[in-house]
Amino acid sequence: MNNTEKKQIAGHLLVECLVEQGVTHAFGVPGESFLAVLDGFHAYRDHIQFITNRQEGGAAFMAEAQGKLTGRPGICFVTRGPGATNASIGVHTAFQDSTPMVLFVGDVGSDYRDREAFQEVDYNSFFGPNTKGLAKRVERVDDPERLPEYVSRAFAMAMNGRPGPVVVVLPEDMLTQMVTARPLPRLDAVEAWCDPGALRKLREMLLAAQRPFVIAGGGGWTPQAAQALQRFAEAWKLPVGNAFRFQDTFDNHHLLYAGDVGIGINPALARRIESSDLIIALGPRLGEMTTGGYALLKAPKTAQKLVHIHGGAEELHRVYHADLAMNATMNAAARALEVLSPPPELPWEAWAQEAHADYLANLQPQPLPGPIDMPAIIACIDRHLPADAIVTNGAGNFASWMHRFHRHHGLAKGHKTQLAPTSGAMGYGVPAGIGASILTGRTVLTIAGDGDFLMNGQELATAMQFGGKTIIVLLNNGMFGTIRMHQEREYPHHESGSGLRNPDFVALAQAYGYAGVRIERTDQFEPALSAALALNRGTLIEVRLDPEVITTRATMTAIREAAIKKRSG
Repeated sequence: MNNTEKKQIAGHLLVECLVEQGVTHAFGVPGESFLAVLDGFHAYRDHIQFITNRQEGGAAFMAEAQGKLTGRPGICFVTRGPGATNASIGVHTAFQDSTPMVLFVGDVGSDYRDREAFQEVDYNSFFGPNTKGLAKRVERVDDPERLPEYVSRAFAMAMNGRPGPVVVVLPEDMLTQMVTARPLPRLDAVEAWCDPGALRKLREMLLAAQRPFVIAGGGGWTPQAAQALQRFAEAWKLPVGNAFRFQDTFDNHHLLYAGDVGIGINPALARRIESSDLIIALGPRLGEMTTGGYALLKAPKTAQKLVHIHGGAEELHRVYHADLAMNATMNAAARALEVLSPPPELPWEAWAQEAHADYLANLQPQPLPGPIDMPAIIACIDRHLPADAIVTNGAGNFASWMHRFHRHHGLAKGHKTQLAPTSGAMGYGVPAGIGASILTGRTVLTIAGDGDFLMNGQELATAMQFGGKTIIVLLNNGMFGTIRMHQEREYPHHESGSGLRNPDFVALAQAYGYAGVRIERTDQFEPALSAALALNRGTLIEVRLDPEVITTRATMTAIREAAIKKRSG
């Protein structure tokens, strides 16, 4: 950076502030409200790249993926009104997933404000910063000389405590003013350390337990924290389950791994959690999906003793009244736990071994109809993908195949390998995968449903423009499968609104510049995957899936018949 320059326009200063914070990529859709910032990206193009997306929702999902992968705020730029509202899905995902992110919104000029000018929105009201809102904080920058202060605070807010999204509103006229301010130095997240007295209490609770269980997940994990958790689990021989869509927190191949605690949970694992006498929740906020609708862990007071460790003090005792609450970041908490000395003998060694055996048994599939064997396809993916490959998905029953059968080495091996929305946002997987490919250059595989893909499939154009290469395994069953499943459970034979008439996905992928191939039998998949891995561009593999194969455990007919039987008697 040229520190001798006395003045520059505020839009350039903003980009310089991002460079100072170590940002190398920003995602967005260009708008006339922040032309001065776009010019700043041009001026600093040797230091930072603006990735042009096709829709703001895709841009926000890519920024959210950036935050998950780097542990620092993902950056997204959108224009006022429709641009901001389109991007809100990514902001909501970042909030629920505890992902650091900053959304910059180009706004109407200050001289037009509060007149309901063209595309004007009250962003404080819309993004509603609170525990039920979309963002941790919403701020508007009216004085361009204070831009460094606002950027620095946005990064601090996004990273500290419970990580999450911050929205910064940029009036158009403010961005064009000349300024003399300089960027503030790079910020790193503040570590909150465990109280020594609480650590002693936790050790006492472990010594009194017979059936302890660890649930790990949430935001703020690093490879070092995951490795420290592994050493803690090994020292105390503790079974570990990963929270919903944080399946890369603990190595799935480890002998102490018990499975994922989320949608479609292994019934044996659910029973084990219910019968546990001590739950150590390390990082997750214990939301609806991880707690099985607040049934595995009953709110507000659990049947099990509960130790809840979280980076955000505001999350502790908010839903669950824990027996021991500890405010600590994951890096600090895991490193503190690993030095707790265990006794020479532990009464739950067999309990931990049985938990892992239950996990391995759950990898054995139930027989399902049709020419496509999805467990065999996931096994093929596991054989061919490198250990550091990133796997992404959106929301839908299609994701359950990966959740149940794919095994992550994950953070303990040095890399984050799962990008998935705990918010249940459809359309996440395709842009998140493309963003991950652009950012890391690693192998990226996305599993998508037909309805899920069509929400953000246009971002294949972004991949082709900026060198992103992903492999998309698209499961096409001609329906919004999750909704159809629920319809058959609640209103059997009354399908409405969930059927889809789809395009030719192979031709669509090819139109964007991806390779496209369609398979209708299991034995066709491995050659298609091998060819995709060898290509220097992305590939979409369409898998024609029998509509009967609606979950990893049951057919559509079985679900419908069970619902009819329940109603009749």
